Amino acid sequence: MKKILVTGGAGFIGSHLIKLFVNKYPDYQICNLDKLTYAGNLENLKDVQNKPNYAFIKGDIVDSVFVNELFEQHYFYGVIHLAAESHVDRSILKPNEFIETNIVGTFNLLNAAKVFWEDESDHIFYHVSTDEVYGSLGDSGYFVESTAYDPRSPYSASKASSDHLVRAYHHTYDLPVKISNCSNNYGPFQFPEKLLPLMINNIKNNKPLPVYGKGLNIRDWLWVEDHASAIDTIFHQGKVGETYNIGGKNEWKNIDIVNLLCEIMDRKMNRKSGDSAKLITYVKDRAGHDMRYAIDPAKLETDLGWEPSITFEEGLEKTVDWYLDNEEWMERVTSGAYKSYYNEQYTKR
Repeated sequence: MKKILVTGGAGFIGSHLIKLFVNKYPDYQICNLDKLTYAGNLENLKDVQNKPNYAFIKGDIVDSVFVNELFEQHYFYGVIHLAAESHVDRSILKPNEFIETNIVGTFNLLNAAKVFWEDESDHIFYHVSTDEVYGSLGDSGYFVESTAYDPRSPYSASKASSDHLVRAYHHTYDLPVKISNCSNNYGPFQFPEKLLPLMINNIKNNKPLPVYGKGLNIRDWLWVEDHASAIDTIFHQGKVGETYNIGGKNEWKNIDIVNLLCEIMDRKMNRKSGDSAKLITYVKDRAGHDMRYAIDPAKLETDLGWEPSITFEEGLEKTVDWYLDNEEWMERVTSGAYKSYYNEQYTKR
């Protein structure tokens, strides 16, 4: 039975990936390593927590001694590395946490893999990254795998650094690596610091909808289950040493998304059309706010046959339905420390 280490498996993307792998590959032993920070939630994995091919390990990838002991104790066939501090706003407030987890943590994993896989090539170190490493686009064009890096925030700079480390370990030590860079993910189980669950929760509770600047920033949106399927495809079929961009081909201005969400929520909550849109509140723009991201996933589609399964409009309906049907989940994750963060980030602007 092959052991796969998934770091950050209790997070948003990681939990969807683990559920896919546990159910699709019963001959794999899936080991979920997570520190369980504010965004890590084992409730996301209730569906598989008692499966015989799933195990949870609590730990911190910044602790090199722990990471080395973990690799010594387990013979991992592969690593899928998702553990990361991932919110731009938080990186502006506390960049040190992003440097430690995203750079030092990745280094510790790479070094452990190098040591314990030294005499064997039949392994895969898959590093999951972001399109934000490429910087900001103008009105036209798309990010491709050869686009030069131009990170603009502590978050994207830390992810760019980790990407470079992964490639360096491949070229210097022949570590068998694969990398993917994805666009904005959305769907069930996403922590409500992110745009869509934040807006859904605020609309539901008749709270202001904070929109940065004029809301004209453009993002490409990827259904989280499509991202999990793309990781699956790349892990099993992608070429060692290659990078693949994963995008949903769904470009939207932030304000257009918020208005569409308002329309959907008015309909689903039996409100008068236009009621929710009255909650839109423009706040001071984020420092260094990139204007446009857009991913070209042609390499992934052409070389490996992957393509997104759902339109953004369909995915948004599903997302809204999930959050409305899982109010207890939202109430639990928005209690405690999240309230303090929310007040600092939006109320005081």
